[in-house]
Amino acid sequence: MQRVRPIGRVKLLCGSRLVQAANALRQLLTEALLISLVGGAVGLMGSIVLLHRLSTWQPFPGTPVHVPVTPDAKIYVVALVLALVSGFIFGMVPVRQVLRANPYEIVKAGYSGRAGRRMTLRDVLLVLQIAICAVLVTSSMVALRGLMRSLHSNFGFEPRNAMMVGTNLAMAGYSGESVPAMQKRMIHAIETMPGVEGVGLVNNYPPLVYTAGTRANVFKEETKDVRPSNAAAAPYRYEISPEYFHSTGTALLAGRTFSWDEGKNTPVVAVVNREFASRIFGSVSNAVARYFRLQDGTRVQVTGIVEDGKYMNLTEDQQPAMFLPFMQSPSSHSYLVVRSARDRQQLVAALRSKLRELDAGLPADVKTWNELLDVVLFSRVATMALGVLGMMGAMLSITGIFGMAAYSVSKRLRELGIRVALGAQRKEVLQAALGRAIKLLALGSTVGLLLGLLATRVLAFIVYQATPRDPLVLAGVVLVMSLLGLIASWIPAQRALSLDPLILLREE
Repeated sequence: MQRVRPIGRVKLLCGSRLVQAANALRQLLTEALLISLVGGAVGLMGSIVLLHRLSTWQPFPGTPVHVPVTPDAKIYVVALVLALVSGFIFGMVPVRQVLRANPYEIVKAGYSGRAGRRMTLRDVLLVLQIAICAVLVTSSMVALRGLMRSLHSNFGFEPRNAMMVGTNLAMAGYSGESVPAMQKRMIHAIETMPGVEGVGLVNNYPPLVYTAGTRANVFKEETKDVRPSNAAAAPYRYEISPEYFHSTGTALLAGRTFSWDEGKNTPVVAVVNREFASRIFGSVSNAVARYFRLQDGTRVQVTGIVEDGKYMNLTEDQQPAMFLPFMQSPSSHSYLVVRSARDRQQLVAALRSKLRELDAGLPADVKTWNELLDVVLFSRVATMALGVLGMMGAMLSITGIFGMAAYSVSKRLRELGIRVALGAQRKEVLQAALGRAIKLLALGSTVGLLLGLLATRVLAFIVYQATPRDPLVLAGVVLVMSLLGLIASWIPAQRALSLDPLILLREE
């Protein structure tokens, strides 16, 4: 009986310790699930607000384009399940570490700085988190730089200080010869307005607006068989007024533009761009006064050469274009290009008033050229989206670095206290407390920057003039990631520097 009692006590003690261990493990798992649920709830509330704003957002004013986002209850259930699963998965990591730990070795060794020198799963996850953040920050900066370039790029025309007046004379009852006559009256009337520097007209749509520019096969003058297979080029075709190039800010390189006398009863003439002249005639100098043929065999004489531009989209290769007099091919639907530095609201009101004087029933849609280009400059939307993702990635990076630095300081309080008591310098204390976190930050930032440079190659197809090989982008990413590391490690660093070794060792 006396031999059984110690064994019973050992079993009782072991059972008690098992219960305590089970409670500790249950506490770890419960804590992970609660944190996951709280984070999921906050993220869900934020997503509800963002989705509501997205549903009512109209990226292109005046254009019936919207993004209907109406998530149902199933989406929220999936989000709740994902939060629980992620909490359970990542909660099992410390539980697994506790179950595999050897209590005797831990008690005998205590905390050692060497034990934390090897790369752990926590370190790998932190590096991955920082790398993802660096990818998002790199992509955001590349998109932002591309957007800034696109706003100051040479489109072959100058959209700033240009107002577009869209009209459809057929809706006002005009047809036949009355259409070009009324369009001519509109141009001359607007030219007399104060502050107007130039007025031009283009049939249908101007370059880079909606379905701007129709293709037309052209042939060299000596070509007799005008089948499409024999076409020398398929340039964009525009019908314009004589003052169109002046009002759009398009440079005339050689020759002349049109005159008002060039109508249906005069020979067909055209102004072509540099690319057209190079393809058909070999050079700009050889193009003026030369002829080419249209699909119907009509001979067209080149009167002038203008600079190249963008016609359908910003990322297209340089394309040929030709401009014909609108009086020779009238169309009831056209846009007036009004060049003026006047205040936008005052100019819009003055334009509407002038058009009402000509015809009270004349429909007119008055916008700036930049507003019409919003559809083409959709890269602005991509930049905004990448900016939001970049900010979210930065928040995640700050959270991860802060957690790592705070954890490192909390686990080494006794060691840091001894270092301070032995006279260690502030620099040495910070290096011991935050050295590992800074190294992981540098590793993750480097990996993320390299991946970001590869990922931003895809942005070149979305954002105009986006290039990953930009010194400002590289410097900006390094600066942002350094600031994120500084911000995230500031509080743990202050705690490490404010240690009182006497109080700490007395508590130990």
